[in-house]
Amino acid sequence: MAVKRTTKGRHNGGSQPWLHLDGHQIQEFGTVRQFPLGLSRDARMYSCQRLNQILADTQILYSLYKKHHWLMRGPTFYQLHLLLDKHAGEQLELVDLLAERVQTLGGVAVGDPRHVAEITVIPRPPDGAEEVPAMLSRLIEAHETILVAAHDAASRADEMGDDGTNDLLVSNVVRTGELQSWFLIEHLVDTPLVESPHG
Repeated sequence: MAVKRTTKGRHNGGSQPWLHLDGHQIQEFGTVRQFPLGLSRDARMYSCQRLNQILADTQILYSLYKKHHWLMRGPTFYQLHLLLDKHAGEQLELVDLLAERVQTLGGVAVGDPRHVAEITVIPRPPDGAEEVPAMLSRLIEAHETILVAAHDAASRADEMGDDGTNDLLVSNVVRTGELQSWFLIEHLVDTPLVESPHG
């Protein structure tokens, strides 16, 4: 279980960093440590599992926002380019909050993008650029997937006495997701910019 270290540089005052360390996992993904938080192990395990799923999907939603921010085009380019980047930043804040909650409960937060890709339930978009309405619809559908999971997980966490997880999901994930969805939905309404007085 000890970490192997190279001994190079140890004879010149120890100023050289230890490089190429070969360590072992000290905690497996899907496990929780025993933290004295006033919550049962089962409650913490359940919350970590649900939070990690929402965390993975939120990381994918963040990436979708950045992809569509970059690939935006058309007459609404400027406003949507800025809006999607703003939403991406807010999703990135949620990623950090979700990950820290998993760690607070004694779990291991999913972080490697390759691991995220294995467990997300958000469909993969085309590698190329889509039409603007399709990009917005894809974001709205991803939001709904996360919102359905967050509502359910918040309710179950509340039943199990995990107030912190319930609060995070309701106050942050749900409220942010609902607001962002609203902004996207209103861009898909077919309404002219100016009504003709002679219409």
